[in-house]
Amino acid sequence: MKERLIGLSGDYFGRRPDMILEMAADGSTRKYFRLVWDRDTTAVGAIGPDHDENRAFLAFAKAFREVPLPVPEVYAEDREAGVWLEEDLGDTTLFKALTAARVECGEDEFPSEIEGLYRKVLSVLPRFQIIGNEVIDYRLAYPRQAFDRQSIRWDLNYFKYHFLKLAHIQFNEERLEDDFDCLTEHLLGAAADFFLYRDFQSRNILIRSGEPWFIDFQGGRKGALHYDVASLLYDAKANIPPPVRDALLDHYLDALSEHLEVDRERFRNEFVGFVLIRLMQALGAYGYRGFFERRRRFLESVPYAARNLDRLLTAGLPVELPELETAFRDIVNRWTKSESRGESRRGLAVLIQSFSFRDGYPPDLEGHGGGFVFDCRALPNPHRDPELRDLTGEDEAVVDFLERSVEVQEFWTNVRGIVEAHVERYVDRGFSSLTVSFGCTGGQHRSVFLAGKLAAHLSAGYPHVEVRVSHGRL
Repeated sequence: MKERLIGLSGDYFGRRPDMILEMAADGSTRKYFRLVWDRDTTAVGAIGPDHDENRAFLAFAKAFREVPLPVPEVYAEDREAGVWLEEDLGDTTLFKALTAARVECGEDEFPSEIEGLYRKVLSVLPRFQIIGNEVIDYRLAYPRQAFDRQSIRWDLNYFKYHFLKLAHIQFNEERLEDDFDCLTEHLLGAAADFFLYRDFQSRNILIRSGEPWFIDFQGGRKGALHYDVASLLYDAKANIPPPVRDALLDHYLDALSEHLEVDRERFRNEFVGFVLIRLMQALGAYGYRGFFERRRRFLESVPYAARNLDRLLTAGLPVELPELETAFRDIVNRWTKSESRGESRRGLAVLIQSFSFRDGYPPDLEGHGGGFVFDCRALPNPHRDPELRDLTGEDEAVVDFLERSVEVQEFWTNVRGIVEAHVERYVDRGFSSLTVSFGCTGGQHRSVFLAGKLAAHLSAGYPHVEVRVSHGRL
């Protein structure tokens, strides 16, 4: 495939490139290369394994260029081989520009020059949504022609199976599905006869000579206006402050009103639902990449998404979603506390978890890959006592049962010694986090009891250490 790409570039430029450099592909199955002939002659070569996705990108790119919209020019393509050659727009994404600017002013600040770039981006977006909509052949859209009921359910299930389940967030399946139905109907109430870019976020916008250029629109389809604005303004690690986000939304609506009449109040009422579905889709991606594929850097975005969820819950959800709201609050409680960067950088945070081995080992919620997992299944099991079976390790009767056990006391003494030694060393060495997990058969009695016992012990003996508890089955 790489040789086919080199041959294609040689045909277009008249000679083979002098240098080929592989470029980062953030979470993508496509591969990108920078082909270099000399200082002023470069191009980007792409290899895409999915022919339908390639077809959508190439067709959309051609249509957008003819409007014209600021997307890369495709110089040459070999669709049979799944390779093409496109204009090199550089390496500076909007996200990189934001990150670099924050080096000077701090992580939670939003520099004025970056806000200016976002305003430029949001001024162009309506042109994609409305003018671009007129030139797109949606029969080529991949993997769906519209962000319709089926697309929405795919995203909701992606969130359920790749985030909620992998992160061991508890929920009632039937009630969750009822909430999914309710949210789906709410989203389908918005006008949807526009081009939906689908992945309109800061890593898919390149900045060249101070102007935005747009890439990775191959997932585009027909849909509502709200989705892409939500994608950009609630892009997790961009961490846009709420007042700036509100001002940028106003700017977008001003730009949109140049193309069509806008009912601002209705748009804002519908907007929150699209923020929710986008956050859920993003969390599904973070879970799949982070928990399943073990690419921990994707989990770094979860605390930012949790902070956005917290603000939405405080403001109120657009429709009644009781089971989803419970799951969201669990996410907020688990990740906004662990994301309290100011505190965790000044001291050690210990996360203590209980879990059931039926669910598998707990995921690495902290992203450091370390810590302890203690197997409690050899200890006396309260589940075998009918009077204790329906209780948990937090109930007094279960606590008394386990405290009287010699095996439990021996186990506790060993665990306490190991963990205390590590806590003291971690504090001395300036480490920020430690995870201790207790597992038993059902995740209800022994593991819950020992997690609580260790949390109480560390809180009393190490007041300078932040102790947090998460019970996977409670």
